[in-house]
Amino acid sequence: MSDPHPQRSSDREDKRSFLQKVVEFINPGPDSPGELIETLADAEDNEVIGADSRVMLEGVIRMADMTAGDVMVAAPRIDFLDINETYEALLHQVITTAHSRFPVYEGERDNIIGVLLAKDLLKLQRSPGLNLRALLRPAIFVPESKPLNDLLRVFRSNRNHLAMVIDEFGATAGLVTIEDVLEEIVGEIEDEFDIPEEEGDIFALADATYRVAGRTPVERVAEFFGVALVARDPEEEFDTIGGLVAHALGHMPRRGEHWESAGLRFEVLHAKGGAVHWFKVTRLGSGD
Repeated sequence: MSDPHPQRSSDREDKRSFLQKVVEFINPGPDSPGELIETLADAEDNEVIGADSRVMLEGVIRMADMTAGDVMVAAPRIDFLDINETYEALLHQVITTAHSRFPVYEGERDNIIGVLLAKDLLKLQRSPGLNLRALLRPAIFVPESKPLNDLLRVFRSNRNHLAMVIDEFGATAGLVTIEDVLEEIVGEIEDEFDIPEEEGDIFALADATYRVAGRTPVERVAEFFGVALVARDPEEEFDTIGGLVAHALGHMPRRGEHWESAGLRFEVLHAKGGAVHWFKVTRLGSGD
């Protein structure tokens, strides 16, 4: 009698063959994570697994030794919302920072009372009498020492994908999202602001302004605009325009902040993880 599902039988055979090949490389088993990573590299060299699979498997292995404190966004860089702010002020901050979730505090920033989803704020526009507190989701608190493996299980078991990280004294040390954890496995998760590096790093826009990637070398920006860009301290040197602007401002730039130099205005369009991804650059006197 013929197999009614020949394709399924073929798939099973392929999977068994793949597993057999992997076993050949891990038997006898490695004695340490480092040896296991080396084994995965050998498996890639022998075309047992692909490069993407190796990178993700290595990420899983390395993540076992990482904690929430290793990947968190530090407290000074967190965009908090104050429960006592007006709706207009809250909406402005949500729009300018472009996050999907915000920790909300009352009184002091260490007093986190919940998490607000940006989309939930729109409900106040249709129902002004609605109490903002009713829109808050419960906040999750984890210690800096929380293993990432455990934190990922916490995220999977509830619908709140943001956790507040606290230090040994109970103060807010930072926050971590499920995206931060997954990026340790799959690499950076790109968004609509991200483009392949080979596509360029300076773009002319229709309104006579320019979009410049934060990773663009300072020399390239200076050459493109025909200007000299120097740090506040002439002895300081920076590789990227993002690093130069951060040094000039004295802190990690946030969306909406700007810096002016050599007849150019650099406005932060998008910042993530403490780094600027995109600037809007305007020649002063021509579009500002």
